[in-house]
Amino acid sequence: MTEPDSDDERDERIRNKIIVDAYTPDEQAISWCYYLEDTLSVPFEAECIERRAISPLQEGEQVAVVGMISEVVQEMFVEIEWKDRQFGVPLAQLQPVDPDPKTKEAINDWHYWEGDGTRIQ
Repeated sequence: MTEPDSDDERDERIRNKIIVDAYTPDEQAISWCYYLEDTLSVPFEAECIERRAISPLQEGEQVAVVGMISEVVQEMFVEIEWKDRQFGVPLAQLQPVDPDPKTKEAINDWHYWEGDGTRIQ
């Protein structure tokens, strides 16, 4: 297993690859949306890592992530399939199960940016 990126490396990647030329919170949200849309290899399985009032998922439940939600807000939402339905949930609420390296890095970057300190091992 490789060593996780240092915070300095991650900060540099976020500044120079993801939010470069994005100055306002809205511009940064759009940049994050484009980055995640281009980087996540969907579909992938994910596990809910925290209960959120805006989502019906409970901690430990597994879902299939099938895409990004096209509406840009300050929090990134992904579209999931769950119990024969499709809807959006916060990406910060999910941790992928056995992701490919690019998906793992992109989600780690988002979790880091959101400030929750979560890292996928």
